[in-house]
Amino acid sequence: MAAPYRGNTGLGTYFITADTFQTHGLFQSDRMAGLFLDVLLSYRAQGKYLLHEFVIMPDHFHLLITPTSTLERALQLIKGGFSFRAKRELGFGGEIWEKSFHDHRVRDWEEYCAFRRHIHLNPVKKGLAVAPEQYAYSSAKVGMELDAVPQRLKPSGVVAV
Repeated sequence: MAAPYRGNTGLGTYFITADTFQTHGLFQSDRMAGLFLDVLLSYRAQGKYLLHEFVIMPDHFHLLITPTSTLERALQLIKGGFSFRAKRELGFGGEIWEKSFHDHRVRDWEEYCAFRRHIHLNPVKKGLAVAPEQYAYSSAKVGMELDAVPQRLKPSGVVAV
């Protein structure tokens, strides 16, 4: 199945969901989840995208991301980069990802906050943590520093989040 046409996906902020192949619990192990987190943060450090929020669940991930080129390129780097490294560094030989990903362009502050809340509460709802900040593979974890909310999404009175 071909990836759906998404139009112009540059310079927006997006809520992303991508599933592991047949929703297997690929990220249940610290090795896999840690490697995926490393890939996610390394491309961010290279300036390939702004990463605002994330959670790595056992069988999927969610991001709030602003690509610096296109959304498709950012996800190609993330999913492809992880696949390459998992095979090379961990000897993983199976399928890793479902085809494509789900995206929603974030239109305003309220949507941003709703997606952020979903990301933070996902591990709690699934019984993986008692509180969002206790989950190791989430932007809610204490000490995790990511990119600020894009100015265009902030209400007029908000300076920083």
